[in-house]
Amino acid sequence: MSIKITGLGSYIPNKVVANEDFENHSFLNADGSSFKQNNQVIIKKFVAITGIEERRYAAEHLNTSDMAYVAAQRAIEKASCNPETIDYIIVSHNFGDVKYGDGKADMIPSLASRVKQKLQIKNPSCVAYDLIFGCPGWVEGVIQANAFIKAGIAKKCLVIGAESLSRVIDPHDRDSMIYADGAGASIIEKTDDEGGIFSHETASFTLDEANFIFNGNSYLPEADDSYYIKMHGRKIYEFALTNVPLAMKKCLDKSKFTINDVSKILIHQANEKMDEAIVKRFYELFDMKMPENIMPMCINKLGNSSVATVPTLYDLITTGQLAPHEINKGDVLLLASVGAGMNINAIVYQH
Repeated sequence: MSIKITGLGSYIPNKVVANEDFENHSFLNADGSSFKQNNQVIIKKFVAITGIEERRYAAEHLNTSDMAYVAAQRAIEKASCNPETIDYIIVSHNFGDVKYGDGKADMIPSLASRVKQKLQIKNPSCVAYDLIFGCPGWVEGVIQANAFIKAGIAKKCLVIGAESLSRVIDPHDRDSMIYADGAGASIIEKTDDEGGIFSHETASFTLDEANFIFNGNSYLPEADDSYYIKMHGRKIYEFALTNVPLAMKKCLDKSKFTINDVSKILIHQANEKMDEAIVKRFYELFDMKMPENIMPMCINKLGNSSVATVPTLYDLITTGQLAPHEINKGDVLLLASVGAGMNINAIVYQH
């Protein structure tokens, strides 16, 4: 008996926004002053650091809950699941539904309630709630689903990560090029199959780190008082490089597996250079070099869609859309994420 992901699904928006689309933006420093470099230089440096060449934005008529619903439908179909048998719907996000051109977060009713309604689930015992946990939200939702099932509270859970960050970015902030939209979903349930979740680790660092990612005003001094997603990039990089490898190691040490058993590391697609540094540091803790092809990436084409990155990455690999990467039955995966809070988590999972 094990607790496994029996179905994965994702929604990747059709609208492609390339780096060239930012060449005419008016990027500013935090104090409102202009950069000395032109946008071509800014974008070139941006690609070198993040690895992002393009990202996806949701169509104007779609909201976060709409993308979550589509991803959920696909996960349910792959799991051959009757939606009426789902005990919990957990939707991780950060800004709720943000209508195009509005910029305001709409969280009432919860996105989970909206997804349940869209799925037309009649069963009132199917509990729907939202999880606000920064970018590690989907991973944390899986950890919570695992706990519910272990405790006998649930047999089957739907865990979704969905976000439309394109609608909460300051166009005058060069960090706006990082963010993207999308959704990833999973059915978690008890099965007779081998494998599943073997260990997990979660930590919240708040004393000095709580405001590394925050809501703030536009860098354009004469802009209105709307809030946008902001971050202290250098602080996040240093924090992640110090703390995420340790959490990953602690998680692996709690499992029955060794570092040599790990087939793939599915890490939150935040920043290619940062993710690579994290995984290299993780292997250094075992006096090893980072193996080739251990860390699949999709950030170059999809950008950072926050809570959606890990389930979307997992779905892309298992559906053969991220060659040469593949995941086979019995493979040991290490899932990890870091984000606003500052929160870190990890899961050791056997496919």
